[in-house]
Amino acid sequence: MIDQPAPLLDVKDLSMSFGGILAVNRASFEVRPKEIYSIIGPNGAGKTTLFNCISAIYRPRQGSIRFGGREILGLKPHEIATLGIARAFQNIALFRGMTVLDNLMSARGHLLKYGLLKAALFLGGCLEEEVKGRERVEEIIEFLDLQSVRKTPVAGLSYGFQKRVELGRALAMDPRLLLIDEPVSGMNLEETEDMARYILDINEEMRITVILIEHEMGLVMEISDRVCVLNFGIKIAEGTPKEISDNPEVVKAYLGEIRSQDALRNP
Repeated sequence: MIDQPAPLLDVKDLSMSFGGILAVNRASFEVRPKEIYSIIGPNGAGKTTLFNCISAIYRPRQGSIRFGGREILGLKPHEIATLGIARAFQNIALFRGMTVLDNLMSARGHLLKYGLLKAALFLGGCLEEEVKGRERVEEIIEFLDLQSVRKTPVAGLSYGFQKRVELGRALAMDPRLLLIDEPVSGMNLEETEDMARYILDINEEMRITVILIEHEMGLVMEISDRVCVLNFGIKIAEGTPKEISDNPEVVKAYLGEIRSQDALRNP
């Protein structure tokens, strides 16, 4: 048996409720370094709630979340970002009046190692860090094919470009773990194929571990190493895309009894 590396993210017995509604119910899973791990399930299954717990937007009522061996429950969102967890949101949350370049630069604030006084007077290593940050942002702009719009305010961009900028801003945080929430929702076929390529390249070339929430099953099955299935906040299955597509409980819960397994493989 091949030894598996220690998990980068280890979630155990996580539960989150809102009043009397249990949105996540004792969910447990591990994400290994350098893999693409997808979380799927019907609307209301608890997927985004799970992301909100990992990124410290919500405080779970019980359970454990360990990142790189460290317990991160109780940390604040900016502390989670500093540890190396970034997130691209389903609902675009960009600074609409700022350019693409400035939006990406804004994501690097937690990486700066100088204080307000030095920044105001541009002393010490401010210039060096500014240059370093600008170089990294320019690399991301080229990586995501955003050169033609780098100086354009994001409010004037198409939806597909804005989703790409949202992804780029998360990358500008230099994460070890990237949470991506429904990256292709509302996109056409060409934009979906482009986004799939970007996610694969982020994982393979940048060596960033990815956790993906997505309803587009063709994308999930094509690029994922492993898939976790939630239903009413409970994990009902986990495995390779092939194992998931052959699981009758998943087909019943996610697609309904009248849908066939072929529909899951080829939605």
